[in-house]
Amino acid sequence: MRMLCDKKIYESQPLESQKFSELKAYLYDLLLKVLQQFDEQQSIEYRLNHFLQSIAVLFKRGHYQDCHELLLKANRLASKYESFTHLLDLIRWEKQLAYTRMDADFFYRELDRLVYEEKQALRLMDNVAAYRRAFFTIYASVKKDAQLRDEVLLHRLNDLLADPIFDNPDQALSHKARVFYYRTLNLYYYTVQNQEAFYESGQQLIALLESQPHFLQESLSDYIAGLSNFILSCGLQGKYDEVRSSLQKLHQLKPITADDRQKIHRQYYSNYFMLCIDTGDFAGARTLMESYLEKSKALESQPQESVSFYFSFCYICFGCGEFSSALDYLNQWLSQPRTVEREDLQSLARIMALIIHFELGNTVLLDSLLRSATRFMQKKNRLFDLERRFMQLMSELMKATGSREEIAALSKTREDLRPLAKMPATQALLQTFDLDAWLQSRIMGSSFATVVQIKWQEQHQKP
Repeated sequence: MRMLCDKKIYESQPLESQKFSELKAYLYDLLLKVLQQFDEQQSIEYRLNHFLQSIAVLFKRGHYQDCHELLLKANRLASKYESFTHLLDLIRWEKQLAYTRMDADFFYRELDRLVYEEKQALRLMDNVAAYRRAFFTIYASVKKDAQLRDEVLLHRLNDLLADPIFDNPDQALSHKARVFYYRTLNLYYYTVQNQEAFYESGQQLIALLESQPHFLQESLSDYIAGLSNFILSCGLQGKYDEVRSSLQKLHQLKPITADDRQKIHRQYYSNYFMLCIDTGDFAGARTLMESYLEKSKALESQPQESVSFYFSFCYICFGCGEFSSALDYLNQWLSQPRTVEREDLQSLARIMALIIHFELGNTVLLDSLLRSATRFMQKKNRLFDLERRFMQLMSELMKATGSREEIAALSKTREDLRPLAKMPATQALLQTFDLDAWLQSRIMGSSFATVVQIKWQEQHQKP
């Protein structure tokens, strides 16, 4: 192989001028070309690009009739898959071909059609772009703070959704635009904690995606994200049969890309963990956690994927009463660089750290941890009513001289949190970690898992 490469690249050049780095670059370029040829069989974008390259090659050699036949095939494919940029290129080639052939009759007959199709393609591109901008604006906000308690940002998102393009689905002029329309609404309703609308918009998104299966053969990214959010919405609505059926649907998806494989793996397990946590099945979640870690090794998961699970692992170990392991995972999560991780979880993580140290009996550390957590929340402007009341509780628990005083402080805090729990933003935070269940477990002298199971059974028992 080395000799063949030498001969191909260097021909008759002297041996001393040959460099391994050049051979390496040549081989890398060759592999990319092979992969591109493979993708031309699978990807619509590559197939359309191949059509355009073939048209250019044939045009250069004067095979105009062959160009025309390829234009027709490419146009049908681009229209079916709403590839508006390729449609513009094809319209340009159609005009160029007629001009080169001096076909004035063609322009007389077809110019109005071509101008209309060109304007329509541009209009559809602009329409998709408008919805895409709105979606990523909300997406960035959710990644920053899923439990939105910033009033300025909330008003900004409300103004965004007041745009006429969100008046009704008919404002979205293509399938791709409608997908962004429903994905944007779905994220918005999650952010503002409108659980019923979150569920309904997710249901509409899944129905839309499944109505056009040829798009799913090209890309699964939107479908994976839509299914994951729909599973979450079903859990919030207590529709656990739909949670399980949607989990199965997600698990059975056949990935198209390596990214799909990672996303399916990640979303399936993260949602399954939440199902176990919601129902109090922490032992089942612990077993599932070991399965996840084993399969992640085989998939060679990216480091950032593991980071996103540290918080869940902490919660699972906490529910199993493995407080040292819970603290290890929490510290791993807190030690990661703060880039796109949710800021609201950073505050909650410090609350959980205090709870875990309290469970471990690390009373010596609690005072300094309490001061540190308070400073952090003040600095981040996140010392809201719930956080302030919890810090007060920890201070009272450190001063308690016996179990009677401890139970009195816990009971008083639980009572004080009831009205706060009805506020949408606080309610969302308490869905991430069931603080009420922990307070109740300490008051009753029961395990956290037992209280979560009892609460879940009471909420979902059949009448």
